[in-house]
Amino acid sequence: MTEMLLRYFRKRQQQVETEKVYDTQCPFCSMQCKMQLIEQSTVTRKTYKTVGKDNPTSEGRLCIKGLNAHQHAVHNDRIKHPLLKVNGEFVRISWDEAINLIKEKFTEIQTEHGNNALSVYGSATITNEEAYLLGKFARVALGTRYIDYNGRLCMSAAASAAAQTFGMDRGFTNTIQEIPHSRCLILAGTNVAECQPTIMPYFEKAKENGSFIIAIDPRETATTKMADLHLKVKPGMDAALTNGLLKVILEENLIDEQFIAERVNGFNEVREYVASLDLEEISEQTGVPLDQIKKAATVFGREESGMIFTARGIEQQTDGSASVRNFLNILLATGKIGKEYSGYGAVTGQGNGQGAREHGQKADQLPGYRSIENEEHRNYIADVWGIREQDLPRKGVSAFEMIQKIDEGEIKGMFLMCSNPVVSNPSAEFVKKALEKLDFFVAVDMFISESARLADLILPATSYLETPGTMTNVEGRVTLREASFPIRGEAKHDWQIICDVAEALGKGEYFAFSSPEEIFNELRVATRGGIADYSGITYDRLREEKGILWPCPDQDHPGTKRLFGQEFAHADGKAKMVVVQSEPEIPKEKPTEEFPLYLTTGRVMSHYLTGVQTRKSSTLAAREFESYMEIHPSTAEKFHIKDNTLVKIESKRGSIVVRSKWSQTIRKDTVFVPFHWADSQNVNRLVSKKLDPTCRMPGFKVSAVKISPIAN
Repeated sequence: MTEMLLRYFRKRQQQVETEKVYDTQCPFCSMQCKMQLIEQSTVTRKTYKTVGKDNPTSEGRLCIKGLNAHQHAVHNDRIKHPLLKVNGEFVRISWDEAINLIKEKFTEIQTEHGNNALSVYGSATITNEEAYLLGKFARVALGTRYIDYNGRLCMSAAASAAAQTFGMDRGFTNTIQEIPHSRCLILAGTNVAECQPTIMPYFEKAKENGSFIIAIDPRETATTKMADLHLKVKPGMDAALTNGLLKVILEENLIDEQFIAERVNGFNEVREYVASLDLEEISEQTGVPLDQIKKAATVFGREESGMIFTARGIEQQTDGSASVRNFLNILLATGKIGKEYSGYGAVTGQGNGQGAREHGQKADQLPGYRSIENEEHRNYIADVWGIREQDLPRKGVSAFEMIQKIDEGEIKGMFLMCSNPVVSNPSAEFVKKALEKLDFFVAVDMFISESARLADLILPATSYLETPGTMTNVEGRVTLREASFPIRGEAKHDWQIICDVAEALGKGEYFAFSSPEEIFNELRVATRGGIADYSGITYDRLREEKGILWPCPDQDHPGTKRLFGQEFAHADGKAKMVVVQSEPEIPKEKPTEEFPLYLTTGRVMSHYLTGVQTRKSSTLAAREFESYMEIHPSTAEKFHIKDNTLVKIESKRGSIVVRSKWSQTIRKDTVFVPFHWADSQNVNRLVSKKLDPTCRMPGFKVSAVKISPIAN
């Protein structure tokens, strides 16, 4: 009888099994890989499996994060209802209560302290529609100048360098498909093998085709192992190294004189400065052997085509913008830009790092990469939004500077969307104490992050599986993310939350949207004629064409595969070279007797940003469940640090405790700590408040520290 019952229930279970397929794309890195979530349901449970879907950028590939992304989206810790902090504890309230409270508190703050007493802190993981709407919300619904976003901590150095050099900033100047055919590739401060794994086959194919690959990184990584030449530069000395490369290129006459004469300004000043430098001194400054500097420069200069890719390793420094500009100087001097298989790629970190900065979240930008200080641009956007130009606020300040203004008491309230500044910003303990000073703090998130813990009110947001909209990937290719997964509890889309709050504040007429596509159609108008022109892109085209590269000024335009073929985006059509000093304008920390080691930071493959989402994935958390300090064995022995033991790391700002990991491949004067963990393992506690003078990027990649073992 028992056996018969078992057979019956097994048969019954099989009979009621159903399968649903949800189209989506990965919420993590800038490759924005297309994929499908397959949900299988039986009588007893649901199971999920993610598979890749063909697309022009990642060609159906997925990495370990994408394969397991759904685990955080279906996690039981998801916030499903608005939460209000009462006596230090969060309690459930209704949406009506939450929205009315925001209206009351925001109105009270602005009545007493003025419009600019409120701030908005955005994200580079939200959709283009939501990024656009958030910028409009700050300036129209709140009337505040204070809006910036977490992409300031990621892409701002590369964005400012490209804008200053070329006149515009798009992630890649060429398509990703050109990489395998380029004859020489420089990967500067980028570990794509772990941070953007699905791009790696393009570089592997290039190597198979005979391309010479040069990697620049203080550490040996999975990416540097692929390279033909690894320049193990001393942390913070990228600008000096690039001057060394330029000097060799000039001395060996490997420049493109015709290209320079016709299309470049500023070359003579750069040549004069570089001629004054000494290569032996540069080798000593950078820690890179002279013969390696010469080899890298001559190979890149002599090859008929070449591409340079930069990422956080050189960008997250107090001279990050200048360092990127120096790499762009190399491209311009050799004429390797605006032509087939030659160009620049900023390897964006966050999923929508490109699109999120194009449409109004940055303190000084309006949609379409328009400037908020340009009168023509202001008038155009004011007309699109139906407001008076004089009612449009002027530029604000960068993300970290907003935190400083909170600390100083100028900003009294914050609307935080899908970001975790307590973990992601430098001097993290200072950031935490500053946010605790806010009179009213609203956080929109899927989880109670380290920052949301400090909020007075948390609003539940939907996940990537539930929120449709467009994203702009690493190439500058606009893609449409389909999303139809059932919404968890009472969570709402970010754009709906923005519209609801705007309505309560009496600005509903400017936010009368019922779908992401409606928002996108207004965004198209707002970007028309701008640098980042999306006006020719439609949802129907995106579905049919699987993505379109901007600028795309009309619906008959195919999108722009390669930039700068005829001219650059400056008024005179020329690019601008600039002298970059080997020693930065703002001095970087260097090892001292008290703090004898360099600290640099970065990512690991299993985690993303501050880890709020990936640490909710059982599969990903199991791969890397705690932070660590990578250290050379000889350095470890000098400081009495055993392998796989707890160690205290201290800087002038604070201390953390992590586990040691010996590595023969890191520089002996440097330790490395990933930044995905919080609280006592939050490495950003150790980073200074100094900012890049151009783009206001913090100097995450260079700190001076001391280390000591933790007694068992």
